[in-house]
Amino acid sequence: MNDSEVVERLAEIASNAGIHRISMLAWRDLDDPEAGGSEVHAARVAALWARAGIDVTMRTSHAAGHPQVVWRHGYRVIRKAGRYLVFPRAVFSEIQRWHGDRDALVEIWNGMPWFSPLWCRGPRCVWLHHVHDSMWEMTLPPNWARVGRTLEFRVAPPVYRRTEIITLSESSRDEIHAKLRIPLRRLHVVPVGIDPVYSRPPDDASGATRSPAPLVVAVGRLVPVKRFDVLVDALVAARDSVPDLQAVIAGEGYERESLDAQIAKAGAEHWITLAGRVSESEKIALYRRAWVVASASAHEGWGMTLTEAAACGTPAVATRIAGHEDAVAHGTSGLLADRDTDIAPALVAILSDAGLRARLTSGALDHAARFTWGATALGTLEVLATEARRRSR
Repeated sequence: MNDSEVVERLAEIASNAGIHRISMLAWRDLDDPEAGGSEVHAARVAALWARAGIDVTMRTSHAAGHPQVVWRHGYRVIRKAGRYLVFPRAVFSEIQRWHGDRDALVEIWNGMPWFSPLWCRGPRCVWLHHVHDSMWEMTLPPNWARVGRTLEFRVAPPVYRRTEIITLSESSRDEIHAKLRIPLRRLHVVPVGIDPVYSRPPDDASGATRSPAPLVVAVGRLVPVKRFDVLVDALVAARDSVPDLQAVIAGEGYERESLDAQIAKAGAEHWITLAGRVSESEKIALYRRAWVVASASAHEGWGMTLTEAAACGTPAVATRIAGHEDAVAHGTSGLLADRDTDIAPALVAILSDAGLRARLTSGALDHAARFTWGATALGTLEVLATEARRRSR
């Protein structure tokens, strides 16, 4: 289905369900310096809905250096209050309808829930990418981590038991059901898409754009959950078997200083590069040059960088966690590591075996071809429309 057909179908679904105005609640905006896959996901879907004639308003927290209200690709973004005050402010604003009425609500549950079942009476659904679990201890002081864990595991699940929840992968669905006890009938899987700009150059069947030296690329925020420290250790271990190995880690975050120190201590400054925040074109170039894309993350709803790289013909090595298990087809588009100590051998296997690398490259391209933002926007709207029709009956 091409873009025009997707937009036409979106408009039809929305009209049939009586959905003309949608409010979205998101913790961070795409312009936030720490924006990641969740923010890209929300932005792509909102833009497609707006193209279909749906009036979309996204409420989110303040982004430094950016205006409070902005229009992006046809939808409105209202950025008010800080990272924590945004929750009560946005909820109160929605209750009061300060910025207009709505026909449906999408809540993005990113660690801290908005508790929409308690105050939203109309059609709604929730995006829950993954269970945060040990992320609380990774990012917050002990007392606050206990509060977050209590909210996630004890307070929120009973509130959301009758809510339609959308997650990104079958493995995340299973994890949410097992850990949060949300009924399976309420959990819907709608995978993320891949922008068409992430692709293998049409004249690159021979791999001419690849780095002449074995290159491993990793992309993400430099924060504890991404575990770039574990990846650096694996890269250092892998270089014992692949002496000309090079690595680039792209992204910014508050762990930059400690990673610099770790790399310096290992004497790896000349072959591991912390590239900082890169543009989209620079990221695409890195994916196309890389022999392998890697992730040692502890929690992911999907693993968007892995499928972006796959669309460029680059196989992956990643931890075997919910999300990664669907983003990477083990043995077909990359390799999944059961333990941290398995990451280095998996990197060595792909970097040193041209036949394996060629097979995984082909598998990565085939795997990535299944995912489009059009399908993501349609799948999400269908869940919301079904809920709207149910309520109208």
